[in-house]
Amino acid sequence: MDLLSNLGLGLGVALSLTNLFYCFLGALLGTIIGVIPGLGVLAAISLLFPLTFNLEPTTALIMLGGIWYGTTYGGSTASILLNLPGTPANAVTCLDGYPMARQGRGGVALFMTTVASFFGATFGIVLLTLFTPVIAEYALRFGSAEYFALMLMGLVAASTMAEGSAIKGLAMVTLGIIIGLAGMDTQSATIRFTFGVLGLLEGVSLIALAMGIFGIAEIIMSVRRIQAADIDPDSVKLSAIKPSRDEVGRSWFPMLRGSALGSFFGTLPGTGPSIAAFLSYGIEKRINKKPERFGKGAIEGIMGPESANNAADMTAFIPTLSLGVPGSATMALMLGVLMIHGVAPGPNLISGQPELFWGLIMSFWVGNIILLVLNIPFIGLWVRMLTIPYHLLYPSVIVFICIGAYTANMSSLNIWMVALFGAVGFAMRILRFPGAPLLLGFVLGPMMEEHFRRAMVLSRGDFATFIERPLSAIILSLTAAILIWGVMGASNLRKRRIVPDTAPDGPSNS
Repeated sequence: MDLLSNLGLGLGVALSLTNLFYCFLGALLGTIIGVIPGLGVLAAISLLFPLTFNLEPTTALIMLGGIWYGTTYGGSTASILLNLPGTPANAVTCLDGYPMARQGRGGVALFMTTVASFFGATFGIVLLTLFTPVIAEYALRFGSAEYFALMLMGLVAASTMAEGSAIKGLAMVTLGIIIGLAGMDTQSATIRFTFGVLGLLEGVSLIALAMGIFGIAEIIMSVRRIQAADIDPDSVKLSAIKPSRDEVGRSWFPMLRGSALGSFFGTLPGTGPSIAAFLSYGIEKRINKKPERFGKGAIEGIMGPESANNAADMTAFIPTLSLGVPGSATMALMLGVLMIHGVAPGPNLISGQPELFWGLIMSFWVGNIILLVLNIPFIGLWVRMLTIPYHLLYPSVIVFICIGAYTANMSSLNIWMVALFGAVGFAMRILRFPGAPLLLGFVLGPMMEEHFRRAMVLSRGDFATFIERPLSAIILSLTAAILIWGVMGASNLRKRRIVPDTAPDGPSNS
């Protein structure tokens, strides 16, 4: 009965005219940006969350949530029609979606990916509704030592388990923590890392960092590698989206397996929808009776991954809302929005502000229904968006970035910071340094410092408190294991890549 009353409370919040409008706006903007190849969800939220500064916290999160899962819906359009993934999570959809489009069945592929996305999101929302309050209830027993250990594990896992070099990921986490500690210390009033710039006394702006690292840098990289789409908008018609009965029958089990897999990986730091989608594709191909059909337009090759990445989008909120520990850069931005609005993330969020939590949960249902309406009848509209010349589109985006950065606190320093972080982000892309760990370190760094200091005060300066408390010791042990596994695994992978290239030329012994 408590669950039903909470769901009723959340539905009333989600269906208010203001929240309904911003849910629709977030889903619409997310779909538009997801359709455009090269931008992605991080760039989308970085560009658009200045719009939330004058909103209530619940409304702001509802809008950003709509952008988050809307980009995944829209990202499949470019993957299927252009063989260019709108977001990294949609990259695997290219493998079978694009062959279907070349066979003249692009409308069927777009329709079925929308169905799979809705199914996966629904699966993830159910788990989010059931498990988040339970985890939060247990998390209320955590002390500062446990929270510090948990945040440290999240940072280490996110930097070592994701793709790329574990050492580079750890370096970016460290840099993010340093940037996050810039400004005036709230306890001692000590000025740190400001280099004499008065505008940095309150710290580096999250908006400037996110817009620069993910917005400007992503646009520069996209301009370098993406040309304007040359497609016929009439090639995909609403009348040609009906799948065959056989395709519908072969879609149910891949959607179930993909949703379960995505729900699991969505809760893990450093994994998320991209890894879930690729694993789902690999499983479907391995267990299928006709694996030779994959890569040639197999419906299972798009239904499993699309349901997996959307389920992961939903369950990524479980650790973020229940523990206050984000597992990805996007969730870190969500936490940043909460803190900007003066809301303390963590287990007390559910009991202290039930309207925010349950309103956000129910808005996910509303938003995914809105996305069904936006994606199926308006397929032709999204196809036409792909024909917009990028030399007109991207300069307009940069103008909006500058406007958003300036209006955050009416400071021209933010514009310079966006330019600086844009250059840094572009250099990071060239040198293959990941940006997500930097953002995670930036958001979690100050929170880790606060819990570390509090644990030190309670233990009277005894560092042994982190290993004397059983739960904290277990979490730190897991962190050490993840760190060793990540670094050693990356080292072994590099050795396997180097050995064949350095082997002497000569005839084979086989």
